[in-house]
Amino acid sequence: MKDNTTPKERLLKKVRKALLERRDNPYPNLEEQPLYPAPTEDDIPEVMFAEAFIATGGQFVFCEDEIQFIESLLNLAEERKWHKIYCWESGLQQLLDQYEYPYYQTDKDFDLADVGFTLCEALIARNGSILLSNAGMAGRRLSIYPPVHIVLAYTSQLVMDLKDGFKVLKDKYQNRLPSMVTTVTGPSRTADIEKTLVMGAHGPKELFVFLLEG
Repeated sequence: MKDNTTPKERLLKKVRKALLERRDNPYPNLEEQPLYPAPTEDDIPEVMFAEAFIATGGQFVFCEDEIQFIESLLNLAEERKWHKIYCWESGLQQLLDQYEYPYYQTDKDFDLADVGFTLCEALIARNGSILLSNAGMAGRRLSIYPPVHIVLAYTSQLVMDLKDGFKVLKDKYQNRLPSMVTTVTGPSRTADIEKTLVMGAHGPKELFVFLLEG
């Protein structure tokens, strides 16, 4: 007799059968197995992050103090001719105000933004990723819409692996986690169109991390 069921129905039938015939997990300790070798004394988080971040196309600047950070930011803005730098997080605004650095604190003319300037939740040293959330005033837009995204982070925010970053979030927010948590690894890119690499297709073309001691 000819089977008139569709491929979708046959697949769902197999799924239902598998759910009814439950078996013991053949690998009960799989999640406990380390994904990476344990860090050694020679693994310096700052160096690990910088190397991994640069390898993904990010641009890294280490600053020993706030004055060096402001000087580096001024030089970069002058070199790149950035005029509209948007910053919406109060902690970052206080630092820029202290040194009278100009920025936009509202979303006026946001479609003309040169730079989105934000803080972050953590830096993942192992793979050079930035852990972001929408918990601060920067929300979802500031790290995505402008063609350049600058992140100010501190050495105290460096963690080794992604699981350590999630622990930072859990300890900080407890049961009120932000509605958006994401990791950013290098500038936005895609090769979906004719296998040609396009930068900035879904977000910033350039990504900077200023790492400040402290």
